[in-house]
Amino acid sequence: MITNTGYNKYQNNSILTASPQELTLMLYNGAIKFCNQAIVSLDNNEIEKAHNYINRVEDIIEEFVITLDEKYPVAESFKKMYDYINDRLVEANITKDKEVLEEVLGFLRELRDTWKEAMKLAKIPKNKDTNNATE
Repeated sequence: MITNTGYNKYQNNSILTASPQELTLMLYNGAIKFCNQAIVSLDNNEIEKAHNYINRVEDIIEEFVITLDEKYPVAESFKKMYDYINDRLVEANITKDKEVLEEVLGFLRELRDTWKEAMKLAKIPKNKDTNNATE
């Protein structure tokens, strides 16, 4: 239990000291992780777990929508993409369709990888913890 407490403090500190760009990367990684866990839960016929993991991905997508900076024209394109992903998540949660989740997972990975590349091109330093992407 002590180890878990130390880990939680470490995670909290990572979040508190992360740049906005790093936080975005952490959110993408979290969405990928939860989507993977939802798929595994469906494979194991753990419907309630899958539901909860899908909801967590939906929460992250909602956060992306809320934090879009609409002063940039690209924000509308991102909003449409996030709306599509959210619609697919709702469908996956209703139908418990693993293929829909795999489609969403593909989009999330592509968005995360593009974000990482943008950070690299902008020479935004990455915290070593944001480098650990959950595949």
